[in-house]
Amino acid sequence: MKIEIRGIVKKFSKMNILNGVDIDAFEGTCVGVLGINGSGKSTLFNILAGVSLCDAGSFFCDGRDLLKCGTKDKKNIIGYVPQSPPLIEELSCIDNLKLWYSFGQLKRELENGVIKKLGVDEFLKTPVKKMSGGMKKRLAICCAVANNPRILIMDEPTAALDILCKKAVADYIEYFKSSGGVVFVSTHDYTELGMCDKIYILKNGSTKLYDFDGNIDKLIGCLKDD
Repeated sequence: MKIEIRGIVKKFSKMNILNGVDIDAFEGTCVGVLGINGSGKSTLFNILAGVSLCDAGSFFCDGRDLLKCGTKDKKNIIGYVPQSPPLIEELSCIDNLKLWYSFGQLKRELENGVIKKLGVDEFLKTPVKKMSGGMKKRLAICCAVANNPRILIMDEPTAALDILCKKAVADYIEYFKSSGGVVFVSTHDYTELGMCDKIYILKNGSTKLYDFDGNIDKLIGCLKDD
């Protein structure tokens, strides 16, 4: 699988939030997108996931432009975990899962699939409104991958999570990669950069490939406005 994101442009009023974003990725890899608050990371991910439209650009997967695909086709290719999980607060964990999984599929995932891997089976009867942030995030990941997508887009997947939840999410990202998938993540936590095979900095509306060598001061300098 080859991913080519080319020339993504998004305008709000007369301002260009994204001004020609280019990203490349291959199967079995995790791509990190870094940028300061307001740089356009969430806007970019919303476009790639099909939540928002762009003004120009393409998102090719093996030569097929996913930005021109219908919603149904995208669900079988892309899974999306936004910053705020799209869960129904009044329902329990298991009832939220039933909205995404068939009975047979849910049974398999509970026994030895993503639901088991992320420990979501430990709080199936808990109402979403009583869940911690980490529980909600893990449940959101389970919902996002219900259709076995080839691409997983995660907007700050471990923000505000404790160390156990961070590890659970990181382990699943490694599992998804090992299955041949492509993961896109945005993060503000430099300790998570180690799970990224490639890193892009989003700055002034465009992206630039960045070779992270462990020097945090250098990275901060690149993230700051000119």
